[in-house]
Amino acid sequence: MSGVMKRMGMIFRAKANKALDRAEDPRETLDYSYQKQLELLQKVRRGVADVATSRKRLELQLNQLQGQSAKLEDQGRKALALGREDLAREALSRRAALQQQVSDLETQHQTLQGEEEKLTLAAQRLQAKVDAFRTKKETIKATYTAAQAQTRIGEAFTGISEEMGDVGLAIQRAEDKTAQLQARAGAIDELLASGALDDPTGTAKDDIAAELDRISGGTDVELELQRMKAELAGGSGASKQAIEGGGAAGQDAQGQRNGTRPNFDKQ
Repeated sequence: MSGVMKRMGMIFRAKANKALDRAEDPRETLDYSYQKQLELLQKVRRGVADVATSRKRLELQLNQLQGQSAKLEDQGRKALALGREDLAREALSRRAALQQQVSDLETQHQTLQGEEEKLTLAAQRLQAKVDAFRTKKETIKATYTAAQAQTRIGEAFTGISEEMGDVGLAIQRAEDKTAQLQARAGAIDELLASGALDDPTGTAKDDIAAELDRISGGTDVELELQRMKAELAGGSGASKQAIEGGGAAGQDAQGQRNGTRPNFDKQ
C-alpha cells in the first residue's frame, strides 16, 4: 500500500511540476525575485536606521550623564572650598555612580556603532548585488522575449503553431467537404444519366429515349416539308403522290440513320 501511495504521490508531483512549468513565465519570475531582493534591501536599510537611532539616543544619554558628572564634580569642589567635606564626599559619590553608568553606556555605544557599521556594509553589498541582478534580469528578459518572438515567427512560417495549425485544419476540412460534395454531385449525375434514378421534374432522359425523340422529330419535319411542297405544286393526286413519296423518303432516311439499307427487291 505504501508503494502505491508513493507512486501516486510521484505522479501527482510530476504532473503538477509540468503544469507549473507551462504556466511559469521566466520574466515574471525574475521580476518577482527582484522585488523580493528590493524588500530585503529595504529591511536592511531600516535595520541600519534603527541601530543608528539607538546609537544616537545613547550618545544623548552619555552627554547628559557627562554633564551631570561635571556638575557634581564642580559642586564637590565648591563644598570642599566652603569647608563642607560631607557635601563634597556626597557629590563625589554621586559622580562615581554616574561614571559607572557612563562607562556602561559607552560600552553599549561601541557595540551599536560596530553593528551599525556591519549593517551599513551589508546594505552596500546587497545594493550592489541588487543592481547587478537588475541588469542581468533585464538582459535575460530581453533575450527571452527575442527568442520567444523568433520561435513564434518560425512556428508561423512552418505552420506548427497552434493558431496556424487551427487554420490548416480548417482549410483541410473545407477541402474535404468540397471534394465530398463534388463526388456526390458527379455520382448523382451518372445515376440520372443511366436511369438508375428518376428525375421528378422529367427533364432528364436516358440516351435511348433521347435518340428516339431525335429520330421521331426528324421524320416529322421531313413529312411536313414534303406535304408543303405537294400543296404548292397543286392537285390532290399529285399531293397524295408527293405525300406517299415523302413517306417513303422518310422511311429511307430513317433506315440510313439506323444503319440499314432499303429493300429494293420488294420495290
